[in-house]
Amino acid sequence: MCPVAETLAPTPTAAPSSSPAAAAALKLANVAYEKKGAIAYVTVNRPKVLNALNSPTWADLRVAFEDARDDAAVRGVILTGAGNKAFIAGADISELAHATAIEAERASRFGQEVLDLIENLGKPVIAAINGFALGGGCETAMACTIRITVDNARFGQPEVTLGLVPGGGGTQRLPRLVGKGRALQLILSGEMISAQEAYRIGLVNEIVPAIDLITRAEAILNRIGSNAPIAIKFALEAANKGLETSQSEGLLLEASYFGLCAATDDKKEGTSAFLEKRVPQFHGR
Repeated sequence: MCPVAETLAPTPTAAPSSSPAAAAALKLANVAYEKKGAIAYVTVNRPKVLNALNSPTWADLRVAFEDARDDAAVRGVILTGAGNKAFIAGADISELAHATAIEAERASRFGQEVLDLIENLGKPVIAAINGFALGGGCETAMACTIRITVDNARFGQPEVTLGLVPGGGGTQRLPRLVGKGRALQLILSGEMISAQEAYRIGLVNEIVPAIDLITRAEAILNRIGSNAPIAIKFALEAANKGLETSQSEGLLLEASYFGLCAATDDKKEGTSAFLEKRVPQFHGR
């Protein structure tokens, strides 16, 4: 969970536009949070320190994502970083340098809890990666459902260069995403990789022009949001929980969610709309 010195300057990305209809649900010190329609926008807002994660920022992220989770009108979240250089460049080293062993472990557990919240939100979360995603920034991106990035972003887990190991789930999520060998090479070397390499190894889903980053994230969420909310929630749970079990146990879990979905009004609507050759109108019931 560590940042990097300021060396590259990715192209600026378009922030979500504000309008009279855009309601700022919360006022947070280190995170900008707003909701427009069915999408919540969470922006780590510490550009002067490349959006480094300190304790108050972790706490603000938790508040924002709890609000997005609990708001039935929100169907998905876009997470990005303020400024034109970093998504999240890692942990705030000025804070970490003075942490005792007990404080460091406590901070690690709190960060892990926030990222577990993001991963298991029950709604899709897209990481719109507009620059450095290092240490805790890479770990935060990995907790998201989908990752899209600008072409000059950089990724890595450089904790070993500070005498540390990843503390926000990097040793667990990275091997699951890219395989053990590639993950250990990144973790043990502390090296940064390009967006192109991140795409090649499966760390990110898409590379898009910076000007299209937020627009593309919105398009993905709007497409997902046209589907049945309960089915989306259960599909996310089946995939996340299934990865922690054997395949046979995962298949049983999948079948149980399939049965639960079959009892919903959305299933009746979806199947009826298909047979009647019309667009379904889902209500999350």
